[in-house]
Amino acid sequence: MSQSRESNKLPGVRLPECVEVTHDIAAAVEDAELVLWAVPSQTLRATVESARPYLAADAAMVSATKGIENDSLMLMTDVIADVLEGSARDRCVALSGPSFASEVARGTPTYVVAASSCASMSETMQDRFTTDRFRVYAGEDAVGVQIGGALKNVIAIAVGASDGLRFGANTRAALITRGLAEVARMAHALGGDPLTLAGLAGMGDMVLTCTGELSRNRTVGYELGRGKDLQMALDEIGHVAEGVRTAKSAFDLGRKYGVDLPICNAVYGVLYEDASPHEAVSELLGRRLRKEWG
Repeated sequence: MSQSRESNKLPGVRLPECVEVTHDIAAAVEDAELVLWAVPSQTLRATVESARPYLAADAAMVSATKGIENDSLMLMTDVIADVLEGSARDRCVALSGPSFASEVARGTPTYVVAASSCASMSETMQDRFTTDRFRVYAGEDAVGVQIGGALKNVIAIAVGASDGLRFGANTRAALITRGLAEVARMAHALGGDPLTLAGLAGMGDMVLTCTGELSRNRTVGYELGRGKDLQMALDEIGHVAEGVRTAKSAFDLGRKYGVDLPICNAVYGVLYEDASPHEAVSELLGRRLRKEWG
């Protein structure tokens, strides 16, 4: 990347000359007033631990990682705060929303949200990241924003599987809508605001990830629906699909907090309990009838 000024993940997109490429974590973060974390969710803790000795005590921590740590069931800003301790929680911001990397890199107009429990920090990051092509809204519900960014990947696997099974637009719309409802329930149980899930980090990111052709999680589900096993589906995309690991965290969170997550649980069954996509659909359709709300 240093020589070609291009990432093989984003061919054709040239890195600006002001961007320095390095594999040395100390060189990357030392004396930085702002650090943006954009690594796979299950490697975030180890990455922050490696960087910790070189981080400035007052540096802002911005997480663009969408996931929930397995075992601890922590959100990404919680992982960062847990490693850094002290005042780190007040310096953490979650940056999330409907934003395929390749489109952002090519200057496609994109809208996201920066959320932190510290309002001034959210507003500061809003100013720092906004450009004429990248609009950032400020928010204070870091929990809701991160739950939306994480669990939409699990719902996207379900939608992809439905598309792979050729169930059509009706089923796709139902999965997205009911998926959004269960994500909102989970956010509420963790202290987030369900209204957040009607915004960019909820509905916006859900629609993008469940319907976009560039969605890795949807593609994994699509290949599963077509009859491939999980490893074949992952090999097909050649990238990290966060929803696969997050499905386990979602399943465990639902059980821990007593939250009904039928679609996430069905995805977990396919990924970790050898259920077939057809069996998962039958299980969803066979659930007890209930009111839509309440």
